[in-house]
Amino acid sequence: MKPDDNKPVKIIPLGGLEQIGMNITAIEYEDSIIVIDCGLSFPEDEMLGIDLVIPDVTYLKENADKVKGLVVTHGHEDHIGAIPYVENEINMPIYATKLTMALIEHKLEEHNNLNNVRRKVVSHGQIINLGCFRIEFIRTNHSIADAAALAIYTPAGIIVHTGDFKVDFTPVFGETIDLPRFGELGKKGVLALMADSTNVERPGYTQSEKTVGKTFDNLFNDNRDHRIIIATFASNVDRVQQIINSAYKYGRKVVIEGRSMVNIINTASELGYINIPENTLIEIDRIKDYPDEQLVLITTGSQGENMAALSRIAASIHNKVTIKPGDVVIFSSNPIPGNEKAVFKVINELEMKGAHVIFQDTHVSGHACQEELKLMYALTKPKYAIPVHGEYRHLKRHAELAVEMGVPKENVKILTTGDVLEIDDDTFKVTGRVPAQGILVDGLGVGDVGNIVLRDRQHLSQNGLLIVVVTLERESNQLLAGPDIVSRGFVYVRESETLMDDCREVIQEALDMCLAKGVSDWNKIKTSIKDSVSEFLWKRTKRSPMILPIITEVK
Repeated sequence: MKPDDNKPVKIIPLGGLEQIGMNITAIEYEDSIIVIDCGLSFPEDEMLGIDLVIPDVTYLKENADKVKGLVVTHGHEDHIGAIPYVENEINMPIYATKLTMALIEHKLEEHNNLNNVRRKVVSHGQIINLGCFRIEFIRTNHSIADAAALAIYTPAGIIVHTGDFKVDFTPVFGETIDLPRFGELGKKGVLALMADSTNVERPGYTQSEKTVGKTFDNLFNDNRDHRIIIATFASNVDRVQQIINSAYKYGRKVVIEGRSMVNIINTASELGYINIPENTLIEIDRIKDYPDEQLVLITTGSQGENMAALSRIAASIHNKVTIKPGDVVIFSSNPIPGNEKAVFKVINELEMKGAHVIFQDTHVSGHACQEELKLMYALTKPKYAIPVHGEYRHLKRHAELAVEMGVPKENVKILTTGDVLEIDDDTFKVTGRVPAQGILVDGLGVGDVGNIVLRDRQHLSQNGLLIVVVTLERESNQLLAGPDIVSRGFVYVRESETLMDDCREVIQEALDMCLAKGVSDWNKIKTSIKDSVSEFLWKRTKRSPMILPIITEVK
């Protein structure tokens, strides 16, 4: 399959490394580029006011004529969330399985972009041709149905991208992972394996999703006299199915609450990916018509997100649901690293209101543990290993596991986002970098908040703001009014009158010095005020608020 000119294929991760989330990878050969996944990530604590982070696709925009299409492995936010934003920049056709495509279409519709984007639903086992690439969708298991791994046939050899996967021999919906196909690919010869690293630190196997169903049955049995509220990921359709099964078994009505949860369950239900018995679901307005012991609420907010349904219920700001003593609240998820604090805050609020919170044993992961990853290596026997989807510690541990499984150490690469890896039978090296910083989304603004604005927000949040207003006469630059000082988040002015009076004197001195030297450039006057006030406040308070001098002029 490899042509005579012997060119390597390029693998360019534009996100999804050194972090959990924002998964997107470009694969390029001469005049063809395919994009795998296009996810978002949620802001870190220091990204004040930022709603979400999407990948920087500058490289794809610069090579838009080469981009043949976007292939998507499954329907989680960290793999599809940025699609509407990126499609505005580069209009590329999308290829995905049925449920994944329905969730993508819902997103495009929200952004009024559905009719502009070409879409093709692909089934497991199907092969599509994009440019010089052939891509095969292989059935896998994950915590959302219709997940797929990809076998990418390139002129340099076969690259296998697992997507997010686990091996589940008793899935709630659909069939088991197509392990024989991975074995067949291994026999053909796999050039490189790009496998999920999320759970690589955990020994053993990931439990089957079905085990959670048994746990729910026991919990429903133990709490027959109480209202049950269960928080889980909106996208975990199989989990919701099992909760509905237990609710039906114990004669309870189910309320689904949280915008993303309602959207996904409606979509899954329409497509037949979830089976809801008749008269089981009720609208949230009808909960007052039923006694507590006949109700189950399934909500978003298992990660302590501020505006999610469970957080609003816990904080008593939900307009339909109030926590009552005796309510049983089940967290059916593990906190994503970094979210622990927010989750425990919600748990404390719930417990204070008299709820009984159950936090353990009601979740299994959707990602492969060490033994399943070893199985993937044993089946595919790749020449090269490229760990993906994880923070640096995950990628490092995954690299060690690949070596344990017989991949030579020099054939394993831990990439950073933006690296250009060239790969063929004889080549395996990083030859360059492309822009891949991540674009911040704040409200309707995409990319208009950068590092400088973030630094200002951090400065304001830590040290406050001091505004100095002076009024000068236009011709003579004589002081007509002020200096007036407005403090926000620095000190409470009424209790710091002496400090403010001294500060005014410092400003006055700085102004007098400028005017005595005949300085008429307002920027120089502002800088002089700023420097004097900064120095004075640091000496007096050991704080450095942001200082904003404002000069107005009067004729």
